[in-house]
Amino acid sequence: MVDQRATEAHPRRPGVHAQRPDRGRHGQCGRRRPGPARLEVSEIDGPPLKVTHIDGTLSVGYDDLSRKGFRKWLGHYTRTAHVTLTVPVGTSATVGVVGGSAVVSGLSGHAELRGVSGDFTLLGLTGPVQADTVSGRVEAQAVTGALRFHSVSGDLTVIEGSGPSVRAESVSGDMVLDLAPAPTCSDICLTTVSGEIAIRLPHPTDAKVEANTASGSVSNGFADLRVTGQWGAKRITGRLGTGHGSLKATTVSGAISLLRRPPSEDDTDTTDGTQGKVL
Repeated sequence: MVDQRATEAHPRRPGVHAQRPDRGRHGQCGRRRPGPARLEVSEIDGPPLKVTHIDGTLSVGYDDLSRKGFRKWLGHYTRTAHVTLTVPVGTSATVGVVGGSAVVSGLSGHAELRGVSGDFTLLGLTGPVQADTVSGRVEAQAVTGALRFHSVSGDLTVIEGSGPSVRAESVSGDMVLDLAPAPTCSDICLTTVSGEIAIRLPHPTDAKVEANTASGSVSNGFADLRVTGQWGAKRITGRLGTGHGSLKATTVSGAISLLRRPPSEDDTDTTDGTQGKVL
């Protein structure tokens, strides 16, 4: 089990670079009060982590791990390191895992995530996020920045998402989005080959909708959207609200569900009572 991270902290552009092959836990938190980064290692098994600070760059990790060579380490070494790193909230972060898990929370800088089978949990990130995994899952809670996700078989789950955009691609991974009301119209684009797609939209929603599946079932909870196709290819199309936003979802053999999120307590509008239609 291996847990590696390297941290970059620049005077004008602070950042964190963390890498973790194999398994282990990695926690990274942004804090609003000023102060230096704080590194805590609660468990380590195997070779020691190397810590250096050169020209404003703090690095914590292993010398024999390449940032682009995660896959070759699977099954070769057993290393464990449970690490927590606290940094200023505006820090940018790059986090890599092989089989471990990582939690990144409270950051407003750019977050770049790379993983093989390790999972990521993102909490309250307000900056842009780029996540790339092979089979690892990504769960994003209350993320308000733009989110990009690419995976072979990993799943994407978004809870209370209100960012300006979500763009996701996967071969067999499922995608579940629960979107909260956002200050601007969102751009949602989801593509998977055999994975299922489920999207719960807030009330009200402004979006032009186009959802397609070649052989899967569809479920639509909006009276303003039209479902076409009885056998084989099916589509959900139409416009919600002003149509200024965009929602595109495509799967070849997976199912697609578009659901209506209950209105907030202070919303006086009522829903049309439409029940989901499954084909």
